[in-house]
Amino acid sequence: MSEKLDGVRALWDGKQFISRNGNKFHAPAWFTAQLPSVALDGELFMGRGMFQQAVGIVRSKAGDWSQIKFHVFDAPEAQGDFTARLQFAHNALQGVSVAQVVEHIVCESEAHLDTFFDEIRALGGEGVMLRNPAMQYEQRRTNNLLKIKWVDSDEATVIAHKTNAVTVDWMGMIFDLGAGFTNAVRASLPAIGAQVSFAFCGTTDSGKPRFPTFLAVRDYE
Repeated sequence: MSEKLDGVRALWDGKQFISRNGNKFHAPAWFTAQLPSVALDGELFMGRGMFQQAVGIVRSKAGDWSQIKFHVFDAPEAQGDFTARLQFAHNALQGVSVAQVVEHIVCESEAHLDTFFDEIRALGGEGVMLRNPAMQYEQRRTNNLLKIKWVDSDEATVIAHKTNAVTVDWMGMIFDLGAGFTNAVRASLPAIGAQVSFAFCGTTDSGKPRFPTFLAVRDYE
């Protein structure tokens, strides 16, 4: 198990950073020059509670990457199970200052997981990732990789604008989203049709998300 980092998912293909949807992140040359010419999967992470700031940097062609670090949790082209691939990534990143392997520990019991989760939450972290150590690399949702978070998050589609808010469609549920908007977002609301990420605390009896909070426009993937 490891901390679930609140960063931007990115694949380093040995030459450049690619988003989950195949878009390129324009990392500066001084950053990429340090990385090995092997494929690595991870998160471009700026720190707990800094997700929106990280998104703003990585989607800009002239962003300041000095506070960004690539936290690696897999090596797609390496041989062996997850444990072996993690060791491969660790070896590949020796002496690299802009990247590091995400620390993993063995989950000994459900009580151990609960304690670890509470520690991460107390530090302001988002949650915990659980991985089957025998898993092969997969780029899809799988029972070999589980997320445990104290809040839920998902994506919705913007269908209308309101004053300082947008109306979104989430799996057929229509609701307004405005909490979490910065002044910059309010000044330029996400476009109709845009995909936005939001956090929420469970759902109501009618199925709508409780206390939905805007996280980011998903225009960086």
